[in-house]
Amino acid sequence: MKNNNFLILSITGDKNYLGLKVNNKFFKHKIQKLNFKNDSIVNIIIKFLKKHNAKISENYSIIVNLGPGSFSSIRASLTVAKGIKLSCGAKIYGFKDSDLREFKLENIEFLINKKLVQNKLIKPVYAINYKS
Repeated sequence: MKNNNFLILSITGDKNYLGLKVNNKFFKHKIQKLNFKNDSIVNIIIKFLKKHNAKISENYSIIVNLGPGSFSSIRASLTVAKGIKLSCGAKIYGFKDSDLREFKLENIEFLINKKLVQNKLIKPVYAINYKS
């Protein structure tokens, strides 16, 4: 991950946070109960970005928590991240919830520096059923 500025979406159903690193400042927002519709997440993100005068562009990375967690929550955050990517040109990366012990800047930067964020968001696992 090359960009210093990022938006992180950690929306798994239990612990829901947004984080924003812009111009070496970090802001975080705990999201209260959601109905996990894409439009409500989008509205929360837009308000969060406006509050901190941030405009997502190709100079940003979007980091998404890939779980484990609520399928609907993770799917919604991935959908929103993909929409941001398509409209703004930002790069998308994912991380496992277990790799981020606490939602703090130093822990997020640890993930980045240790290459625990990856641009391959879907890792399919195939099971083969052999009949004898």
